[in-house]
Order: sequence, then C-alpha cells, then structure tokens
Amino acid sequence: MKIFKILAVSAMVLGMTSCISKKQYDALNTNYKQCIENIGERQREIQDLKAQNSALSGENNLLKSQHDALKSSLDACLANSGKSSANIDKLVGEINASNSYIKQLISSNAKNDSLNLALSNKLKRSLDNVADDDVQVKVLKGVVMISLSDKMLYKTGDYNVLPAAQEVLGKVAKVINDYDKYSVLIEGNTDNAPLNSANLPRDNWDLSALRGTAIAKILQTQFGVDPSRITAGGRSEYNPKATNMSVSGRAENRRTEIIIMPKLDEFMKLMDIAPKK
Repeated sequence: MKIFKILAVSAMVLGMTSCISKKQYDALNTNYKQCIENIGERQREIQDLKAQNSALSGENNLLKSQHDALKSSLDACLANSGKSSANIDKLVGEINASNSYIKQLISSNAKNDSLNLALSNKLKRSLDNVADDDVQVKVLKGVVMISLSDKMLYKTGDYNVLPAAQEVLGKVAKVINDYDKYSVLIEGNTDNAPLNSANLPRDNWDLSALRGTAIAKILQTQFGVDPSRITAGGRSEYNPKATNMSVSGRAENRRTEIIIMPKLDEFMKLMDIAPKK
C-alpha cells in the first residue's frame, strides 16, 4: 500500500513536470527561493522587534519607579506646604532687601567714580604745564592720587619745600578747596638709602613724615585748605613704587603723595544702607 502511494505521488510529480516548461519551472523555483529569503528577513525583524520591546518594557518600569518616587516627594512637600511657604516668603524678602542694597551701592559707587573722574580731569588740566616726571595724577581704587617728585619739592635729605614748588601746590590746593567734601591724605616716601643724623631728620622715617607735614602746613597756611580735612604722615622706604637697585627707581620712590578721597563719614553712610538683619 505504501509503495503504491509513493508510485502515485511520483507519477503525479512526473505528470506535473511534464505539463510545464523548463522556463516556467525555473521561474517558480526562483520565486520559491525568494520567498524563503523573505521569510528569513521577516524572522530577523521579528527578533529585533522583540528585543526592542523588551528594552522599552525595562524603560517603562524605570519610569514608573521614578514616577512613584516623585509622587512621594510631592506628597511630602504638600504636607509641609505651610511651613515651606513661610520660609519662601522670608527668603524672597531677604533677596529683595539685598537687591535694593546692591542697587544703592552701585548708584553710590557710580556717583563717586564720576566725581573722582571729574576731579582728576580738573587736576590734570590745572597741571598741564608741569612735567610728567614731576607730577602724576591718576584715579586708583576710588581715590585720586597726586604724586609729586622730591626734586621739585625739596633739596636732597631736606624737608623744607622749595619756593619753585609753590605754584604747583597752589594749583593743587585750588582743586582741593573746590572739592571741600573730600578728605586729604599727605604721605611722604623715601628710597632705601640710609640717613643717619644726630639732628632732624635722623632717618628715613623722620624725613618722610616731616616732608608730609611740611606740605600739609603750606596747604593750610598759604592756600587756605581746612586743616580738619588733612591727615599727614610718612611711610619711609616701605612703600616703593619701583626697585631701589637703579637710580631712576630710587628717584621714583622719593615722592610725596597727596591723596584726595571721600570723607570717612561718607563711607559710614554708605554702610548704613545695608539691609538690617
């Protein structure tokens, strides 16, 4: 019976083969192979999609976990909302106070900068016929600094002001008197060449301090600068502008500086605008 079935199927195949041409058979065979290849590609795509689905499932689980954690945090925040609101209101108030203080501070600094620049420009115009080596004017850290060389003011090792310096000091005094709300600090400076004497000045400390006070007295007595605005002193050799190893450096260090700046009480007023705690 089995042999009969095999013979019957073989006969059918032979019969079908005899019914189609070789060209048709080749076309069907090619189409069959293409179908097999397409099935393989679809199976690979199915595997890729399964892998993507697995990854997305993992991400979804992670997002659910994060959502639950955020919800717990939100619930805790809402539970303490009354206390948090009070803290936030206090913080906002402090920030607003600080911002107000900063604005006032910026405004005050801008005003001081403008006044200092105007003062500096006026001094430079007044002293435009004086050699740059003898007088230098600049604004530094909110104050106006006038640096006068010692060769224009004094003889070597002496603190008595030369008559030729009177004209320059008169011009400086004129501007100082115009800006009567400012304080005046006068500093004498020397190089590091030792000075030893039994009489005044005994050393560079004496020399620098006596030079500073000599200028202060001339501004007061000859040019009418209010002495309550003046502070005078000396810094000896300990505030050099250049190296003392060269002749030019030592000459630059031997100087008297007149520093014009807002009065101390103006700075105190500025401090009073700080927000109260």
